[in-house]
Amino acid sequence: MHTLTAERVEELRRQWTDKRIAVIGDVMLDRYFWGSVHRVSPEAPVPVVDLDDESFHLGGASNVANNLKSLGANPLMLGVIGNDNSGRQLQEILADAGLETTGMIVDESRPTTVKTRIIGNNQHIARLDREVKRSIAVETSDKILAVLESYAASTAGIILQDYNKGVITPALIEQTIALARQHEIPVFVDPKFENFFAYQHVSLFKPNITETQDALGIKLKTDEDIRRAGRELLKRLHCEQVLITLGARGMMLFDQGDGMASVQARARHVADVSGAGDTVIATIAAAVAGGAAMREAATIANFAAGVVCQEPGIVSIEPESLIKAVRHCD
Repeated sequence: MHTLTAERVEELRRQWTDKRIAVIGDVMLDRYFWGSVHRVSPEAPVPVVDLDDESFHLGGASNVANNLKSLGANPLMLGVIGNDNSGRQLQEILADAGLETTGMIVDESRPTTVKTRIIGNNQHIARLDREVKRSIAVETSDKILAVLESYAASTAGIILQDYNKGVITPALIEQTIALARQHEIPVFVDPKFENFFAYQHVSLFKPNITETQDALGIKLKTDEDIRRAGRELLKRLHCEQVLITLGARGMMLFDQGDGMASVQARARHVADVSGAGDTVIATIAAAVAGGAAMREAATIANFAAGVVCQEPGIVSIEPESLIKAVRHCD
């Protein structure tokens, strides 16, 4: 897809370091209960988990921001939390990670989104979700936009990270893109089904293959199917580039000049694909902020995804690991 060297990645890393990139989307608190299972409950046919440990992590859009911070960029997280202990805990984790919390808006009418996972004997046994999926109020959306506008002059990129939890509304999308165009800020989109075709005139639209199939109502079985889908998305979204991620098959990048580039996945072994999409969108935004062309940025992001997929759990990409992976393939 693109010839890349470790020296080039290092050069770009120096250039994207401290560049402000705004992340707008659904923030979540990921909570894990870790334990061991030795028996089945006498009350119901379910395992009894003897709790050993409990941990909390940044999830959803805040994981994208954490990836940006890990890469050395300066993320501005814009999202919504509730006036509850989980929201305060999420704020503390963001602050401890060195992430700016100015854009975290407290909404009294909804809880902080929390995903609680129960792990027994290193197996995922159950997940409990606490969330409200209705769209945020106009007043809340206006607060997000006000923070974004106050930082617009020093912002090198905007990521719209949608998980269909209510923060990303059609009005917020339209107003964010308008603000970005006014300040010539590139916009990178990681969509979900609800607002799929609302992202008009963005710099990069990055769905995965399942989201693309669902939105277009077609099965994508061959490379030619994917090429037709990419061209259809370019036409309907009027965006500069479309990047369809294909899991173990890699990615395909399409542009308005009828160009298409394909890249194979880089992971030598896959331990966990969780969070790989977050790593891809964060790495692309950072690389473009550092001066990379989109094809070059996608190539770098592909290496980054390969690195995080080799680690269990949701991990952020480290520049040193990324450069090492590229050097290994030089």
